[in-house]
Amino acid sequence: MEFIVSAKREDIETALNSLDEEDANRLLKNWDGHFVNFAHPGQVAPKGDWRIWLVMGGRGFGKTRAGAEWVCSIAEGNAYARIALVATTLGEARSVMVEGESGVIACSPPDSTPRFEPSLHRLRWPNGAQAFLYSASEPESLRGPQHSHAWCDEIGKWSQSHQRATRCWDNLMLGMRLGQDQRITATTTPRSTALVKRLLDSEDTVVSGGATKENAANLPPAFLGAMDREFGGSILARQELGGEMLMDIEGALWTRSLLEKCRISGPDLPPVRVVVAVDPPACAHGDECGIVVAALDEGGSGIVLADSSVSKASPERWARAVADTSEAWSADRVVAEANQGGAMVASVLRAANINLPVKLVHASRGKVARAEPVAALYEAGRVKHAGMFAELEDQLCGLMAGGTYEGPGRSPDRADALVWALSELMLGRTAQPRIAQI
Repeated sequence: MEFIVSAKREDIETALNSLDEEDANRLLKNWDGHFVNFAHPGQVAPKGDWRIWLVMGGRGFGKTRAGAEWVCSIAEGNAYARIALVATTLGEARSVMVEGESGVIACSPPDSTPRFEPSLHRLRWPNGAQAFLYSASEPESLRGPQHSHAWCDEIGKWSQSHQRATRCWDNLMLGMRLGQDQRITATTTPRSTALVKRLLDSEDTVVSGGATKENAANLPPAFLGAMDREFGGSILARQELGGEMLMDIEGALWTRSLLEKCRISGPDLPPVRVVVAVDPPACAHGDECGIVVAALDEGGSGIVLADSSVSKASPERWARAVADTSEAWSADRVVAEANQGGAMVASVLRAANINLPVKLVHASRGKVARAEPVAALYEAGRVKHAGMFAELEDQLCGLMAGGTYEGPGRSPDRADALVWALSELMLGRTAQPRIAQI
């Protein structure tokens, strides 16, 4: 059977124009039927008996479409279906799973489109099937309700705080007791979280998925270019674009699962101080110039805001990058390692018209030794990443507790800049003696 993505556009248009409107609409809604097939292999539900179908693919692989089409097929074929739709938040359940471009409503045939009742967080199909929306951030909301089927979206980004992700999954599983053939579809980008690894290790799980490029025919070139620019050349690209689960290096100071736990979409509290840390290269054609922006919020947490590092840059170029970054983030101070010529570093930065205090720091220990107390801040939950920083995180996960570096490149310059930034914000102050009132 030829997939529709392999057909020429003019041939598809000719075929559609030969049909009346009703038949054309039904054909366009066909997902994995016998006449025409819009799905690629990783999006089609597996044959036979299975309890959990895990669709794990790169960005743009079509995971959401696969989940939504599966839900539609269940609802249309089973009037008694009671389906749980679980997302990271209720807002995402509605905007992505229900009303999104690849959501349930968009994937439904015209004569079998469910009615969405936002106030009740419910979808109702004409034949009587129903689906209910839940937030993975509220595990207790799944304690009690019963379901026959479930679609769990982006389980890799479900909150790890207080074991919410696993608690949510456990409550869902305990409520899967309606009907005779309970099944769950989980869709996600590969993330090294406890829940994802648990499903991969389960005998009840059937896994499909693949790389972003497998769905390239349905993706705009601008998206593919943006993904390549953001992740290309990094180990993390294997996860975000290749759909591959990255395993942690034993003995590393940072692990993928640790970094996933600390990831947020943006600062929860206003920053009280912002610094730009710089790890200058020894020469213009050598290592990268690490440039990392971090902030301290009102609650005392460190927030990594940006990685603006540059490669193979002349002193003038990396100094200009520091200046532009400082201005963009309204930084309070620039912190620069000065082991490679302190006076030169200071003069280069000032020549770039940086109107900020510049603090030069001198390394008395190796990069890994300096990183250990900062890694401890992550373990304590005191540092967050406001986004995903592919190359920076690759370097962090290559810093070994034994004092070696096993990550990409010759030197972890981005990671070193992060260490300087967080050390300045969170480890730079020493307690002052005071007299206690008795």
